[in-house]
Amino acid sequence: MFKVIDKPIKPTEAEALAQEIEGFYIKVVADLNKRIICAGSRMHFDEEQELLRSGSKQQDLWGGGYDLDEKQITLDSIINNRPGENSSEEILDPEIREEFEGLENIY
Repeated sequence: MFKVIDKPIKPTEAEALAQEIEGFYIKVVADLNKRIICAGSRMHFDEEQELLRSGSKQQDLWGGGYDLDEKQITLDSIINNRPGENSSEEILDPEIREEFEGLENIY
């Protein structure tokens, strides 16, 4: 179960999304332009495809996650590895990192 989220969700909703994977971690793909996320899938790729189907542009999408136990955002996903732009699975650009982390109030 994954869903597109554009406003803050309740802790119980976040826990339900996490149950789909490991019980404590939510995979997230964010559209930084639209300020929405897709969360709760086993793979970032599925979330990325859902956002692309709904009109998002590839260059606006970045992946990471949220650890419910530690209350910590992670900034790594294979979808972030973009030759010539971001040479790592981790989001390297400080501005993009800040934007991604700024969406924490949604989840």
